[in-house]
Amino acid sequence: MKVYPPEKIRNVALVGHNGSGKTTLAEALLFRAGAVKRQGTVEDGNTVLDYDEEEHKRGMSMSLAMAPFEWHGHKINLIDTPGYPDFVGDVHAALRVVDLVIFVVSAVEGVEVQTEKTWRLAAELGIPRMIFVNKLDKERSSFDRTLTELRDRFGAGIAPLELPIGSEASFHGVADLLTDTAFVYDSGSAQQVPIPEDMQDREHEVHDNLVEGIVVADDDLLERYLDGDVPSADELEKVMGVGVANATVFPVVCGSATGPIAVDRLANFIVEIGPSPQARASFTVVAGSEEMEVEGTPDGDPLLFVFKTIADPYVGQISMFRVMSGTIKPDNVLNNTRSGTDERLAKIAYISGKETELLQEIPVGDIGVVAKLTDTKTGDTLSPKNKPVTVKTIETPAPVLAAAIVAKTQADEDKLATSLRRLIEEDPALRLARSDETKQTLLSGMGELHLAITLEKLARKFGVAVVTEEVRVPYRETISRPAQAEGKFKKQSGGRGQFGVAFLKVEPMHRGDGFEFVDEIKGGSIPRQFIPAVERGIADTMANGGIFGYPVVDVRVRVYDGKYHAVDSSEMSFKMAGSIGFKAAMKAASPILLEPISRMEITVPPDYQGDVMGDLSSRRGQMQGTESVNGMQRIIATVPTSEIMRYAVDLRSLSQGWGSFTAEHERYAELPSHLVAKVARAAEEED
Repeated sequence: MKVYPPEKIRNVALVGHNGSGKTTLAEALLFRAGAVKRQGTVEDGNTVLDYDEEEHKRGMSMSLAMAPFEWHGHKINLIDTPGYPDFVGDVHAALRVVDLVIFVVSAVEGVEVQTEKTWRLAAELGIPRMIFVNKLDKERSSFDRTLTELRDRFGAGIAPLELPIGSEASFHGVADLLTDTAFVYDSGSAQQVPIPEDMQDREHEVHDNLVEGIVVADDDLLERYLDGDVPSADELEKVMGVGVANATVFPVVCGSATGPIAVDRLANFIVEIGPSPQARASFTVVAGSEEMEVEGTPDGDPLLFVFKTIADPYVGQISMFRVMSGTIKPDNVLNNTRSGTDERLAKIAYISGKETELLQEIPVGDIGVVAKLTDTKTGDTLSPKNKPVTVKTIETPAPVLAAAIVAKTQADEDKLATSLRRLIEEDPALRLARSDETKQTLLSGMGELHLAITLEKLARKFGVAVVTEEVRVPYRETISRPAQAEGKFKKQSGGRGQFGVAFLKVEPMHRGDGFEFVDEIKGGSIPRQFIPAVERGIADTMANGGIFGYPVVDVRVRVYDGKYHAVDSSEMSFKMAGSIGFKAAMKAASPILLEPISRMEITVPPDYQGDVMGDLSSRRGQMQGTESVNGMQRIIATVPTSEIMRYAVDLRSLSQGWGSFTAEHERYAELPSHLVAKVARAAEEED
């Protein structure tokens, strides 16, 4: 494929709900463009874009994939994105680098959850949008119903450019509202014909509404139109292109990806009214602590942004990037502004599915790949070393579900950390952490399927097998009243023995105050050099677990007396005395369990508010308030952390996928007495 200038490039992402036909549409576009000899199908597992083994097995996209193709003297960089909510991180990645988002909407199911969520994100970012109404040849499909939904959900700016000819099984073409002509696909390829008589009245009415909607955006065209001069289709298209680039007009076209019907016309619209990188060349960078707007130009400094990495066990890491400024050539050396590492781009290429084509240069606005960068991951910027800047990006969504993982064998343990690091570099929506309190390794992601696929990749790509465990809740213990006890450690086994006695008083502290040790020894009943050992013995015992086996907090301990032996006493003996004394005192101080409490913010449509609040109450949640935000309801509550370990799964079911939430630790509170036995029993089983 030849090198195209920025004005001849279109960077496009296909987005929409799972099952709307995005990958099928992408394959149809590649076929119509002659980039492939036959149209691949998701069902047969022979698509260019869904090439991963797991995607074949599950019949769905689970990662973004790219395939460029040439169309009428232009290059279209097509990015196919997953529609399942667990893989929304890749949708965010695609939106970072495209200039046009095409929403694929099923004419059977209409506007679904992920479509609306992604529309809101694209609107926040001001990204140009088009809509392709797909599956018009399927039973129960309806263009009119879908168009009404689009207008209801997305408001002003929805502008249909086509009407379908026929419906369901008889769908075979489209009426072009700009040219007042029809295109039918009875023989496979498009044939231009007059508008069918039975739809002429409706087509003319919609055509007039469309023209009026376009000319109001241009004073000259409006004046001519009012004088009776109807603008040409090319003039209307040009004005509409400005509205698309400004994200104020959202054209709606229609067809069938499986037909394929009107897919070629979609490609025409992409190059005719879709914005080029040149039209959206301005972007924000951070230099030091300052943000600034810069223009990406062909003769500017070379600057690239890595929006996706692919972990390949054979090739190594493959980094997908967009050139933000200048021209990238093989053997360029650029600096990673995050890590400070110099990176040599030994070989640069285009990527189509999993296949690559080496290149001698990639200009500003274009998208390419490079392999084997030393220390670069998704979201990084590579810039000239003497002009370090960072491209400002979209925040990756925070993980919502965690699983505790354990390597099956020692060999798996040896490879686990490195392999997981490579997968996390590929997918920033994953997080890995080690809990010091529960002694578990936690892998967090966007949902059950996301985590399951990650573990399957871990086994298939890197040969690392793991098992999952329930995530343990980090309970804590404290005391509810003062008490005192003697801690005595005496051991004699011939020769020098061990002897130490410490008298302790314990008392509860305010929640969150931690641990305080008070030295009240007088008269040398415990020599000064041994008192720190008493404190260490108490602190170690508190950390290792109290009566129920959980760390002890919010306790003040006073050592007020003791005994020692001139020969047998040592630091170890007094450390043991402190430990024994604390255990005895705690038993006498009416120990209680503390559970973590999370502050939650749940956002749902108003229709689901009652169900969600009722569910939170059943989880021992306490409502803190509600507020209306952009037509959604935000519910604020505090809920025991143990009750929301799988809340991501439950909320998705409760709200039909519309809900989202954040949760963060707020405080610890006493566990109700009727639950103590259950938690204590679980702790014993874990031991």
